[in-house]
Amino acid sequence: MPKGSFYHYFKSKNDFGLAVIEAYAEDYEARMDETLANEKLEPVDRLRSYLRRSVEDLKSCDFSKGCLIGNLGQEMASQSDLFRERLDDIFSDWEQRIARCLKAAQDAQQIQQCIDTEQMGAFILSGWQGALLRAKVQRSMLPLLRFEEMILRQLGAVDQ
Repeated sequence: MPKGSFYHYFKSKNDFGLAVIEAYAEDYEARMDETLANEKLEPVDRLRSYLRRSVEDLKSCDFSKGCLIGNLGQEMASQSDLFRERLDDIFSDWEQRIARCLKAAQDAQQIQQCIDTEQMGAFILSGWQGALLRAKVQRSMLPLLRFEEMILRQLGAVDQ
């Protein structure tokens, strides 16, 4: 796109970058709603659905893409406070979505009652981002499948 056209739509490169982040986050959050907030499924099955959908997404692109927010976080957090803060806000929102699903699972007696759902939501998101990175490096689903198995075991939901 010619420079003049670019600046017609965006005031700066930062505005463009934020628009890309927002578009990705909006799409990803809709996918999270389809899985983690799908009340047609039992809460533990929602979590499984979320994790499995991510596995299938990564597999469908031959392990080349991963999570744009995670990728940008690794690259931009030390270079731009504007991007770092927005990416952190998005991660925080995602943690809360996972935590709400975990709370629903507790309410349904599907996971251990002693689990701090806020802390576990943050842990799951951080661990999942790491598993995505390893899956890309290894070009394998194994890190994701291991992570899913270990999380469900720690939640006490393996036999569900």
